[in-house]
Amino acid sequence: MDKKFKLISQYKPAGDQPGAIKQLISGLKNGQRYQTLLGVTGSGKTFTVANVIERVQKPTLVIAPNKTLAAQLYQEYKAFFPDNKVCYFVSYYDYYQPEAYIPVTDTYIDKESMINEEIDRFRHLATSALLTRSDVIVVASVSCIYNLGLPERYFESVIKLEVGQLITRGDLIKQLIKIGFARNNTVVKRGEFRVRAGVIEIIAASEELVYRIELDDQKIVDLAILEKTTRTIKEKLGDLVIFPPKHFVTSLPDRERAIKDIKEELKERLKYFEKNGLLLEAERLERRTKYDLEMIKTLGFCHGIENYSRHLAGKLAGEPPDTLLEYFPKDKNGKPDFLTVIDESHIAVPQISGMYAGDQARKKILAEHGWRLPSALDNRPLNFKEFQERVGRVIFTSATPGNFEMERSEQIVEQIVRPTGLIDPRIEVRPVFNKKTNKGQIDDVMAEAIKTAKKGERTLIVTLTKKMAEELNDFLLEKGFKSTYMHSDTKTIDRTTILSDFRKKKFDILIGINLLREGLDLPEVSLVAILNADSEGFLRSETSLIQTMGRAARNVEGRVILYADGVTGSMDRAMKECERRREIQLAYNQKHHIEPKTIIKEIREFD
Repeated sequence: MDKKFKLISQYKPAGDQPGAIKQLISGLKNGQRYQTLLGVTGSGKTFTVANVIERVQKPTLVIAPNKTLAAQLYQEYKAFFPDNKVCYFVSYYDYYQPEAYIPVTDTYIDKESMINEEIDRFRHLATSALLTRSDVIVVASVSCIYNLGLPERYFESVIKLEVGQLITRGDLIKQLIKIGFARNNTVVKRGEFRVRAGVIEIIAASEELVYRIELDDQKIVDLAILEKTTRTIKEKLGDLVIFPPKHFVTSLPDRERAIKDIKEELKERLKYFEKNGLLLEAERLERRTKYDLEMIKTLGFCHGIENYSRHLAGKLAGEPPDTLLEYFPKDKNGKPDFLTVIDESHIAVPQISGMYAGDQARKKILAEHGWRLPSALDNRPLNFKEFQERVGRVIFTSATPGNFEMERSEQIVEQIVRPTGLIDPRIEVRPVFNKKTNKGQIDDVMAEAIKTAKKGERTLIVTLTKKMAEELNDFLLEKGFKSTYMHSDTKTIDRTTILSDFRKKKFDILIGINLLREGLDLPEVSLVAILNADSEGFLRSETSLIQTMGRAARNVEGRVILYADGVTGSMDRAMKECERRREIQLAYNQKHHIEPKTIIKEIREFD
């Protein structure tokens, strides 16, 4: 029997949550395609959505606009659904430089990347769970709209073993190699196996567990999980399912057909270049493609093999790629049968809709100048229309929904009153440079940070650039402050560690840019200082300011200082919206005799 989603929490819905849950469930039952949960920071939007998931009992995809927020949501949903499968699916690159060509300077930039093995493991956990369970929540970044590989081929390549099964040692070794495992008779890593007499030890792509298969007389006599270091038996198994170590799985016939198709495309493309007198482009393309074909034929792969994914998958030109969305269930009519939640939708929706155009623009230049075949353009993210067709019913969540959500949603559900009774923070505007005191914003924020630290609380300082964040951190450390910074260059797992250490008071000040805006749940923060708040633009827009100021909304002492020499239109609108919400919250508290309390939240480790 399929497992059911079961929400476990010591809290009950409160404030605006009960009404929001009821409205959202009603909308789903009535077949509404798009709904928006307009919830202020700290109002418990995740808890509201968790209650909806428990009621509708559908596998759920939660999309977040960045890896840091995705990691936080992953931890929160894991805590709410400990008996169900909650997975984390984000880009596995710690560093990624895409292949590109700049015609003006005749500069070719080769692809460079650094894969995070731990994140790759989480990705495999997500896909294997979706193919074997119905109680799955996947928290993902926009990586979920990129080419991944056919789920049918991934699932068909699964090796199923059980005690007593007849199989020869040689056949099992061949099967493991066929689906992508590498043999290594010394130190075995994820995606590898070793053989010692009749014993085979495997580390699967999705786990750090060592599986032991013992064969005797061409039969499996024992299956077990070993302790990784001591190799002692932790658990005996009756059966074992081994998923491929790579998502993009191709068979030998697939590769042979793909090689033939690539040669045909190359032949046509060379004719085009030669007809138009583009001899350099023709020579470049022929040399590179023939080298890649030889590598694929000999080794089964080549550098940049994803550029041939259309041929390897047997797809037609222009066909959408197979992404994580294909791994989610469909109903009997082939329609998506899962719930999609787009968190901080004002950021995530433009991200999803913008990925396709940027990817195509870069690859068109590569194809035009002979660096790649035109089929490379089919290794791409989904365009927005394709994404919409693959997600079914959607709930957008944001404190500041964008135009798309507001225009498309069949209902806007407001969640302004917090369960804790907390009201939006007090906002104060101070000059970037105070002529009376002859002190600037840095001197002032240092004084305020000292007062905040003495109360056992934390300070967020928001700068305009990465360089400013790093330089300010160096300056504060020299002055004896306990501080650190976090921005887009900070590695994925490190970001989670930094936020956890910040909450544990290993340092008092965290400096950043836009990563410190959407969704970060830091109840210990009572002061948010926004430097150069009057620098009108994306980082100081109305939406950005509301989101950033919301970081102080989880603490009863929460306050915001905007350092500005004048009040911009964005500042004015943001402050008026916060004041509107404060009035609603204060009226509710007064009517129900509620005393606001700082959010108390457990500090969870990422696993």
